[in-house]
Amino acid sequence: MCQECVKEEYPDRGTICLDTGAYLANLQGCHVCGVKDSLNTANRSIFDSQTSPQEVIEYDHVCGNCSHVIASHTHRFWVEEDFQYYEMSCMLCGEADDTRSCLPDDPRMEAILF
Repeated sequence: MCQECVKEEYPDRGTICLDTGAYLANLQGCHVCGVKDSLNTANRSIFDSQTSPQEVIEYDHVCGNCSHVIASHTHRFWVEEDFQYYEMSCMLCGEADDTRSCLPDDPRMEAILF
């Protein structure tokens, strides 16, 4: 991972958890070749085992011009009880987590209304 290629390391992205793509607004540009408008994905792998309730997606953001590795991206997803959980960690895209209800009506929202 390259700290010189990003504007801010691990920016806070709130609840925006990407399992594909990149946060190009945070890309300073490749410090090796200077290109900042070409970014590719490499070494993408998906881990989904029967023993773990998580699905983990990992890939590298690489310069499309010189293949310099800019950042490694990790996205996690799992279901626990009635909720879906998402987490993202990447020097370029940032850190984020989110929780969504699997039910048609989110029981947490009912508690807020009363």
